[in-house]
Amino acid sequence: MRQDEHHLQVACIKYYRLCYPKTERCLFAIPNGGARNKATAGKLKAEGVLAGVADLFLARPGLNKHGHFIEMKIPGGKQTLSQRTFERTVVAQGYAYVVIRTIDDFITYVDEVERDLGVEK
Repeated sequence: MRQDEHHLQVACIKYYRLCYPKTERCLFAIPNGGARNKATAGKLKAEGVLAGVADLFLARPGLNKHGHFIEMKIPGGKQTLSQRTFERTVVAQGYAYVVIRTIDDFITYVDEVERDLGVEK
């Protein structure tokens, strides 16, 4: 994960945990990226790590979806082929998939999910 995307993701996690403490454990990272040696990469692949899986998962229904996969991209960043493939796969299964580029995008999105569930900040 690029450093700018790291800072964006950290800000998003902080916002959600501050505003929605009762469900803070429903938003979590999926650490698929990062530099690894071959041995570690092999172990993680055997454990089920898949290229292209989104950065975060919000385990909340809402907006007529089972849950929400969230991909972090800085403005101008593009999804990889494996990310687009993952998106198509999970959307076909009834999950939401959203690309977040700014903290404002994230706030708008998660607040809408929570409002759909009847939760106010």
